[in-house]
Amino acid sequence: MARKAKKAAKPADVPSRLIEAALTLAAERGWRDVTLHDIADAAGVGLAEAHAVYPSRQAVLSAFARRIDAAVLAGEEPGAAEGGARDRLFDVLMRRFDALTPYKAGLANVLADQARDPLAVACGLCLLRRSMSCMLEAADLSAAGLRGALRIKGLSVAYLAALRVWLRDESEDHAATMAALDRDLARLDRVAAACSLVR
Repeated sequence: MARKAKKAAKPADVPSRLIEAALTLAAERGWRDVTLHDIADAAGVGLAEAHAVYPSRQAVLSAFARRIDAAVLAGEEPGAAEGGARDRLFDVLMRRFDALTPYKAGLANVLADQARDPLAVACGLCLLRRSMSCMLEAADLSAAGLRGALRIKGLSVAYLAALRVWLRDESEDHAATMAALDRDLARLDRVAAACSLVR
């Protein structure tokens, strides 16, 4: 029997197709056993073409993180930089959770499987640092220098704590997530005020 030809993907669609396929497979099967070949097949893309775009599964996840960062930045509203630092960070991180919501099941499996892989954890921390730097800038707070590094670390702690709640939060309005994020940002705000990190 002749092999069925794969439907050609438009070049501009390939990165998005690969990302969507990866998160869908992660939701259905978990992340540990998903291969780049599986992702390419699910996206309707040849392996060589997929590899040219994203040479590894980690590259797919990195691109996904960048896409979420971009979605948060694109969702900024006029006057969003007004108000206190805590309020701005709250709005930015809730926009991030909103952007992540369609991928919650897949992301939950990715995080669970990667937690057992030290190398994946290290890569994930690098992605987190980059994303939190972007979130700080979106909130009109500098991520540069020593002060910026401390801000990134503090925001990462608050975000990860809220992320754990968000993964279990099934409410439409994300009430539990908002409460957790508000609480953790309040703690960060008190520390930052004491250290003169956020003005």
